[in-house]
Formats: sequence, C-alpha cells, structure tokens
Amino acid sequence: MSQNKKWQVRIFFIGWMVLLFLFLRDTRFGFLALNTLLGYIPIELSFHIGNKPHQNSFVFWLLSLLWLLFYPNSPYILTDLLHLAWLHPDEANGLLRLDPHVWFLYTCLMISALSCAFIGFWSLVHVAKAIDVKIHLPGNFSNFVTIVILTVASSIGLFIGRFMRVHTIYLILSPRMYIRPFLNMWNMHMLVFVFLMTVLQLMIYWIYTIISNNKE
Repeated sequence: MSQNKKWQVRIFFIGWMVLLFLFLRDTRFGFLALNTLLGYIPIELSFHIGNKPHQNSFVFWLLSLLWLLFYPNSPYILTDLLHLAWLHPDEANGLLRLDPHVWFLYTCLMISALSCAFIGFWSLVHVAKAIDVKIHLPGNFSNFVTIVILTVASSIGLFIGRFMRVHTIYLILSPRMYIRPFLNMWNMHMLVFVFLMTVLQLMIYWIYTIISNNKE
C-alpha cells in the first residue's frame, strides 16, 4: 500500500472515530468508537511491519506479535452486527423500521464493520507475506498456509473477546490471570465457533483476493 493510501486510511479512521464518539457516546452503540479504535490498531501496526528492506528482526517480531494480539479486533466488529437486534425490528415482519435514527445507527455499524474487516484483511495479507519473506518461505502455497494459521488464531481471539470478554489490553497487562481460563475454554461449542469464524474469514479473504487481483 502506498504512503498516500496509508494516510487516507489514517485520516478516515481518525475522522470516523471522532464522529462516532460525538454522535453515539450517549447511545447503546457508544461501544462502537472503542471497538473501531481497537480494529484500527492492527491496521496501523501492519503499516510498520516489513516496511523496510532490512527491518531489525527484534522490531519485526515484536510488531508482528502486537499485530497478532490486536488483529482479532478487526473482524470482531463483524460480530457486533448481532447488536442490530437492539434496533427493535418490526414485530410483524422482522424488518427494520423506516426510522432515520435506526438507519443512521445501522449505517454507522456497517461502516465500522466493513472498513475494519476489509482493510484488516489487507493487513492480514501484508503481514503474512512479510512473515514468509522473513523466514524465507516464498510461494503462494506457503503464503496461504500462513494466512490460514493466522486466521485460526484470529478466530480463537474472536471467541476470547466475544464470550470470555477479554480485551487485548487486559491480556497484555495481566497475562497470567487468563492462563487457567484459556486452558479450560476448549470444548465442542468453542471449536465449532472457531471453525465457523475461520470459514467466514477465509471466505472474506477469497473475496478480497478476487477484488484486489482484478486487472480489468
């Protein structure tokens, strides 16, 4: 991604988060500004991974680890679409009411979800390629394997965030507190959730590659 496009992304997210804070802070969707910020952090981190021909290995792996810890926040906002139920659809047909406020909230939620998810997937592809180059594993197959591994890790992170309510910041500040809960979280329901979220993310990745590789 060119520097010009990176700054477009930065300016968009900063402006968008300010608008979310100003207009949604006193609503049930006040969480959206924070979730968008958390979804943006891995995108910003990815801008600095592999951006130099001979990036220091310690810096590279530190940034990559931080990216991996924060990355699940990007697709996490897709699960926030569950909160559309808060918009009280019409009981007769289950559709959203023709209410400007309802559709404003819907628009805010969709913009955050789509921007974090799709630009987040750019960061996934970028970091996966950077890791493959760093460990000397060039090639499409090895790159796909790296993406699958990172996507599975992201899906586990989605489970931790959605059902265990563990924020990335808490995990960084107090990792020992969560060792036992993480060891006890493995069960069939959790594995099914991780599988489904992995399939969902890989489908979005497939769509992303079709769009990004379109030469027409």
